[in-house]
Formats: sequence, structure tokens, C-alpha cells
Amino acid sequence: MLKYCLLSSSAFAAIFSAAPVFAQNLPSSDDQEITAADPMLRNDIVVSATGVAEVPDKIGQAVTVIDRKTIEQRQTVAISDLLATTPGVTVTRNGGLGTLTTVRIRGAEGEQTLTLIDGVRVNDPSSPGGGFDFANLLSGSVERVEVLRGPNSVPWGSQAIGGVVNVVTAALTEGFKTRANAEYGSFDSVFANVGVSGKAGRFSGSVNAGYLRTDGISAAAAGTEPDGYRQYGGTARIGVDITDAISLDLRGYYANSRVDIDGFGFTPPYLPVDDAEYAKTSEVYGYAGLNVRLGQFRNRIAFTIADINRDNYDPAFGSAPSFFARGRSERYEYQGDWQASDAIRLVAGAQRENTRFNDGSVFKSRGTTSVYGEAILTPFDRLTLTGGVRYDDDSAFGGHTTFGANAVYALPTGTTLRGSYAEGFKAPTLYQLFGPFGLGNPNLQPETARSYDVGIEQSLVGKAITISATWFHRDTRNQIDYNAATFTYGNIARTRGQGLEVGLNMRPSDRLTVSGSYSFIDSVNRSPGANFGKQLARRPRQSVSASVDWTTPFKLAVGATVLAVGDSFDDAGNFNRLDGYVMTDVRAELPIGKRFAIYGRVDNLFDEKYTVVRGYGTPGRAAYGGVRVKFY
Repeated sequence: MLKYCLLSSSAFAAIFSAAPVFAQNLPSSDDQEITAADPMLRNDIVVSATGVAEVPDKIGQAVTVIDRKTIEQRQTVAISDLLATTPGVTVTRNGGLGTLTTVRIRGAEGEQTLTLIDGVRVNDPSSPGGGFDFANLLSGSVERVEVLRGPNSVPWGSQAIGGVVNVVTAALTEGFKTRANAEYGSFDSVFANVGVSGKAGRFSGSVNAGYLRTDGISAAAAGTEPDGYRQYGGTARIGVDITDAISLDLRGYYANSRVDIDGFGFTPPYLPVDDAEYAKTSEVYGYAGLNVRLGQFRNRIAFTIADINRDNYDPAFGSAPSFFARGRSERYEYQGDWQASDAIRLVAGAQRENTRFNDGSVFKSRGTTSVYGEAILTPFDRLTLTGGVRYDDDSAFGGHTTFGANAVYALPTGTTLRGSYAEGFKAPTLYQLFGPFGLGNPNLQPETARSYDVGIEQSLVGKAITISATWFHRDTRNQIDYNAATFTYGNIARTRGQGLEVGLNMRPSDRLTVSGSYSFIDSVNRSPGANFGKQLARRPRQSVSASVDWTTPFKLAVGATVLAVGDSFDDAGNFNRLDGYVMTDVRAELPIGKRFAIYGRVDNLFDEKYTVVRGYGTPGRAAYGGVRVKFY
């Protein structure tokens, strides 16, 4: 039962009637052309659904778009904090800012979330489960985030069982633009960013740089020594219009991070304790694409690279790394997008991905060749049907075929109906196949999932009020887990996730925005044995998010967000319960002229004591203040 009974029907109604904007689907603008070559020509399009740019009205899957306005309005530092208020998403962090951060969609494993940054798959091939650690994804250079909920392996391939998080950094702009912000606050924290973008003739570009430093909190809940975090990094993008029909797109991302971590005690219950351990991570992501448009036939050829280096240190045992991992993936891809007629759009592609990892004792690599095709049909204006198929040939486990289909129908009454069927698969990681100390199992088969959902969205008073609800169901088979009986990995697990996602967006006036979400996620273990029917670890069954933002007549903007999370368990056997909690954040921003603004916020206003991972600490009340500058 949720703490303070906030998930009772009366509290649920009260939150929705008095609160908002967490992540918003922006209204479409039909006078702008959508192109696959530059998906930033409009700010509401979605790429994560089919791999090509589409307006939300033509997508039958559940997608939430978080735009730059929302990021700045919420004064977000870590993107994972925004994701935590998105329908169907839960987030856990092993301590303070910069520690291991896991994003789970609709109750799936965190390693089953596919993450893209500027078109680059950034899941780490050197980690045991191949997941992406959201700890180091900060907001300074992020323009928008798409969150697609549910399997989507047709355009993306492996790992998209829970869903897809597609991150787009600072956009190319027509005119010269500069934005910067700097803030200081609790835990001696400093966060600063600056970005410049512009266009001259056939050349356009954007560059962003950021820095963060904080003393942090103790990663160990029982500890007293602060565990600090530091990151510096930047992003860059260059566009060249070689001709009116041919363009070159270059993108780069770099982050260098250091975080203090706490090791585990040597006596039961073996929970984290204060020590001097720390970890360093270097991330480099790159994209180079050539776009060629031949009438209604768009072509894209691209090369992407993701290079992730992780080093852990324990000064008690010397200055050399106590552990290190090197993960790298290179991807070559072609995509064709043909608008055959107003009613028929065909998308097809071919990809080759090479991955490798090295942990000092094992060095392994493998390659995957893939082809896929999709048809997007609009038999009449209000109906869009999408279907696709994909085939992957992996050098380690062979071939696999995936299907997907969805439909969206808009009624004249402002009602939109959506439904989808999707399959997902996740190939075994190199660590799971060839891990050290005999942990690997080269006979593993890919994890597979089948999912379907149905949803309805109703617009009222024009589009001033939008209410949506989506019911989903997913079954996962051959899930890979460590088998204690054989001391290796095996396809031994089955899981089921089902539930309901509800969203509300209200804009009663230009100065007031109200929105909220409710998620019910029933994720259970379906594997034969003692844990059959048990709740999966760290998946709260219920959560509510609600926000309100109001601009006063004298331009002061004030807002608040409430996140209420239900009880969960920290272990597969459901022996260690984690109590639910309620977090309240408040914020304000005051413009000074057209170019400057001062802002401030208080996180965890009521100093809630809570736990999301057993044995790890969480921040108490914290206050921050800063200044924002924009030149357009």
C-alpha cells in the first residue's frame, strides 16, 4: 500500500486536478515538411517508432516526447529524473548523482531498454547485461528525449524489449543562437553549460560543453562519508548541404566522469559500507551520415561508433585499476525511405554491427548482419497502418526473425484509438556468452518477447485538455539469468508484465500548464520454481506523477512536481520490502529582460526518507540557484 495512501482514488483525483507538465507531446505543425535527413526540422516528430521521422498522429505505439522547454522548466540536471515521471517508467539509483542508474520500461529489465544518442546505440557491450548506465547522461546538451514503451525490434534490432529511449542533443539552427546556464547548491554542487549554434551558407553547426561537480551523499545508506561526482564533456554537430538534395551530417558526444563508490561489507548482510573506492568512465559516441534525396526517395548511409571505457579503483589495494572493461561497437547502415504515394510509404534498410569487449582476461568480438522492411499505409486521412519484419544473422547465435504492426485511427470527435503488436529480442551479450571464470555460456539463445497494447486518447476544448489511457501486456521467454546450479548463465527465466498507463495534459491558459500520469505495472516472475508468481525486484506496482507550472502576471514562473511511488521488493524472493515514498519538488524562475533569467529550486521539499535499492543512500532536501542566458 502506498505510503500516506496517495494512491487511493480520492488522492489520485486530487493530484490530477491540481498539477502538471512532466513530459509533453507537442502539437504538430502541418506546414513544415518532415525529412529523414534532418529530423530536427520540427520539434514534435518521433523517430523511435519506425526509425524515420513521423508525426505523432500517425503512430500507433505509446510514445512520450520530452522537449527542451520541459527540461529547462523543470531545471533538470540528470535526464533520468525526468524519465522517472514518465508513464510506465521506473528509475533506480545506487546512491547519489553519478552512481549506477537503471531505467526500466513497463517492468522489463534495465538491460532490455535500448538507448540511442543522436542515432548511436549506446548500450555497453562490455557490461554483463549489455545495458546503458543513465548515471552520466546529463541534461545540458539535450534538446529532446523520446520514450517509446514496448518492444520495437523491427527498426532497432536487439535490446528493445522494454522499449526505446532516443536522446537528441542540441539542434542545428537557422540563425545564430547561444544559451548558457550555471547553478550552485547543496552538497557544494556546481553545474554549468554553454551552447552555440548557427548557420552560414551551406554549413551549419552546434557545439555544447558542460561541467558538473558535487560532493554528493554517502552511497552507502549506513555511511557518513560523502561520495562525490565529477563530469566534463561536450557534444558537437555539423551539417553540410552539399547540394539541395545531398547533405552530410556529423555528430559527436564525449563525457568523462568520476564517481566515488562504496564497496560491500564482509559480514552479513553484506551491504555497502564506507570506503575509498571510485570509478572512472569515458564515453565517446560518433555518427557520420550521408543523406541523398531523389524526388520522393530518401536515402541515408551512416557509420556510428560507441566506445566506453570503465575503470574501478580501490586505493586499499594499490594505484592500479581493480577492474576495467572496454566496450566498443561499430555500425554500418543503409536506410531507404520512399513516399510512393500519399497513401503508401515504404522503409527498408540493411545494417552491419561489430561489437567487442575486453576485461583484461577475456577479449571477444562478434558481428550481426540485419535487414528489415516496413510499410506505412494511410488508406484514408484518419487511419494509419504500420507493419514490418526484420531478420538478424548473428555470428554467435544464428538467425532471428521479428515482426511488428500497429494502427492509429482518429475520430472526428477528437478521439484517437491506438493498438499495436510488437516482438522484441535481446541477443546474449559477449559477457554472457564468453565471460571469465567459466561464467559464459556459448549455447545461449536470444531472449524474446511478445507484447500488445491498446490505447485511447481524448482531446477536449480544442486541445486544451488531453486524456489518454493505454493497457499493455508483455510475455518474455528465454530470459538470461545466472544459474546458481551450474555457476553460469542460462535461458532459465520467464517474466510477464502488464498494466495500465494514464496521462493527463491541461493548458487552461497560456500561463498555466497542468499534467500528470498514473502507472500500474504488474511485473511477475513466471519461471518454474520457488519464485514463481513473485514480483520482480525494484518494480513498484503503482506510481503517480503530477506537476503544475504557472507564469504570474509579472512573469515570475513557479512550479511544483509530486512523484508518489508505491511499495516494491529488493529481491527476487520478495523478502526485502522497500516502502513507498512521496517526493515533492518546487521551482521558480524570473526573467530579467529578454536574455537573462535567475532560477532556483528545492528538491525533496519535505526531506522524505526513502530507499530505492537496499543498502544505498538517497538525497534529502536540497536547494539550488542559478542564472540562465540566451542570445537569439
